[in-house]
Amino acid sequence: MNFLPLSVLRLAGKWPLACWLAGAAWLPASLYGQKMDAIGKEKPLTISGSAAFSQVLYAASGIGARRAPYTYVASGNVNLALYGWSIPLSFSFSNQNISYQQPFNQFSLNPTYKSVTAHIGYSGMSWSPYTVSGHIFFGGGADVEAQGRWKFSGLFGRFLKAVEYDSAQRNTPAYRRMGYGAKVNYSHESTLIDFIVFHAGDQLNSIAPLPDALGVTPMENLVVSIGASQKIASHFFLKGEIASSAISHDVRSERSAQSHLLAKTGFLFKPRLSSSYYSAFKTSLDWQQSAYTLGMDYERVAPQYRTLGAYYFNNDLESISLRGTTALLKGKMTLAASAGTQRDNLDHSKLSTLRRQVGSITVNYAASQQLNFSASYSTFQAYTRIRSQFANINQLTPYDNLDTLNFTQITKNVTWRGMYSPGSNKKRKQNISLNFSYQGAADKQGHDAQNSGMSFYNTNAAYDVTLPKQNLTISFSFNAAISEGAAASKTLGPILSLSKPFLDKKLKAQVSTTYNTSYSQGKAVNGIINGRMGATYTVKKKHSLNVNMTAVNRKNQGDGKAKSFTEFTGTIGYSYSFAAK
Repeated sequence: MNFLPLSVLRLAGKWPLACWLAGAAWLPASLYGQKMDAIGKEKPLTISGSAAFSQVLYAASGIGARRAPYTYVASGNVNLALYGWSIPLSFSFSNQNISYQQPFNQFSLNPTYKSVTAHIGYSGMSWSPYTVSGHIFFGGGADVEAQGRWKFSGLFGRFLKAVEYDSAQRNTPAYRRMGYGAKVNYSHESTLIDFIVFHAGDQLNSIAPLPDALGVTPMENLVVSIGASQKIASHFFLKGEIASSAISHDVRSERSAQSHLLAKTGFLFKPRLSSSYYSAFKTSLDWQQSAYTLGMDYERVAPQYRTLGAYYFNNDLESISLRGTTALLKGKMTLAASAGTQRDNLDHSKLSTLRRQVGSITVNYAASQQLNFSASYSTFQAYTRIRSQFANINQLTPYDNLDTLNFTQITKNVTWRGMYSPGSNKKRKQNISLNFSYQGAADKQGHDAQNSGMSFYNTNAAYDVTLPKQNLTISFSFNAAISEGAAASKTLGPILSLSKPFLDKKLKAQVSTTYNTSYSQGKAVNGIINGRMGATYTVKKKHSLNVNMTAVNRKNQGDGKAKSFTEFTGTIGYSYSFAAK
C-alpha cells in the first residue's frame, strides 16, 4: 500500500499550486515487495532521484489578482536502495510554504521469502466485501501460499488511533480500536472454499470518558464468512459468500445470554444487551459457452449490516440481476447487457420502500481497422464527478481545479463514441472522432437534494492530421456542453492546436487557441479566448527545460455584474533526474 504523508495533505489544503508541483517529485511512502531470499545478491547501495525548480509569473487586468504575482517552487526526491530495500525521501520548498516528507509518517514493509509475504507497519488487506476490505491498520499481517491446496492469511493491529475529545476544537473523538483476523483458503481443481473470521474491539480506557451527547461509544465486532465457488458439469460456475456480523454497540452494557450462533463463540465475542446480529449473502451462477456467457446475481444485505474491517458499506439492499455477453459478426461486435431490480426497507422499518429497475447495455463494433464505435446505456445509480470539459480548456494552469468537488448522483447515462481513420500514407495520417454523452442526474450534497431533474449533454468532434515529413501535427475540435433544468446553460466553441518537434526531437513545441461562448437561459453571458504556447527541451534524457505561457481574455456580454478581464500566466521550469546504474 502507498500513503501520501500527512505533511503533503496539509500543504495541499493551503497551497495547491506548490503541492501540485511537488507532487511530481513525491514517492510512495512505503517499502514494498522486498525479496528476503535476494538479500546479499543485490547491490549494497544504489541511489536515484530527481530535482526540479519552477517559477510562475502571474498578472491580471480588470479583476483582482487571484494568485501571487511570483511563485517559485523547488522540489526533489531521492530513493535509497540498500540491498534491495527501498527508502524514498522527498522535499518541497517555495516562497509560499516549506515541507519535508520522509517515508515514516506512514510506512509499510512487505518482505517476501519464498511463499510467505509479510505486511509490517501501515497496511491494508482485502479478503472479502463483507469482512476485511481495504481498511488501513498499523500492525502486522502475512500471506502464506503453502504448497498444495491450502493458503493462509492473518493480521493483527490497530485499526483506529485513540483521539481525545477537545471541546474547544469540537473534534470527533475515537477509542483505540484493535483488530485481528484470519483467512483460510482451500482449492482443488474446480473447487474453491474460503473461511474468514475477523474481530475488532475498542479499548474502553484508551481515552477519557466522553459526554453521552456525542454519541460515540466503544464497540466490539465479530464477523464470520464462508465463500465458495464450484464448477458444475462443463459449463456452469456457481459461487457465493455468506457472512454474519455481530456488533456490540456499547461494550459498557451488561453481558447477556443470547441464542445467536456468534454469541456462543466464547472468547471471540461477548454478547451484551447492546449486541445485534446481521447477515449478508451474495451468489452468482454463470453458464459459459465459447461465444456467449449468461449469468444471474443475487445479493441481500441486512439493514444496518456493517463490519469494522471496512470504511463504508451499503446495507439494507436486495438485488437480483441477469446479465449476458456475446460476440457477433465473427467477433467484430461484442454485446453486453444486464437487467435487474433493487429494493430497500428489508425489515419494513421505514415509512417508504424504494424500488427501482436497473440495467445497462454496451455495444462495441469494429467494422474495420479504420472504423469502430461503441455505445452504452445504463440506469445504474452511482456517484460521479460531472464537470464540463471547458473547466479544463479555460483553466490557466493544470492545478486550477484541484479542489473542485462537484459530485452528482447519476440516474441515466448514454454514451456514444466513434472513430474513423481515413486512408493513411507516408504523406499524411488522419483521424476523425466523435463523442457524445448524456447524463440525467439529481444533484445531492449529503442527503439533501439540490437540483433534481438536471440533464447534461457533452459533445466533442475532432479531426487530427499528422504530416510525417514535416513532423507536424494539427488538431481541430469543437466542443459543446449543455445543461437543462433549474439552471439551464450551454457553452460551445472550437479548439485549434499545433505541435512540432525540432532539433532531432530534443525540442518539442506546441501552440493552441480556443474560443468559447457561454449562454444562460438562452442569452449570451460571456466569451472567452484562451491562448497557450509551450516548449520543452530535453538534453541526454536527464535535463529538461520547459517554458509555458497562457493568456485568457474574458469579455462579459450579459447584463450581470461579472467583469471583463484578462489574465496571463507564465511558467519556467527545469528538472534533472538521475538513476544509479
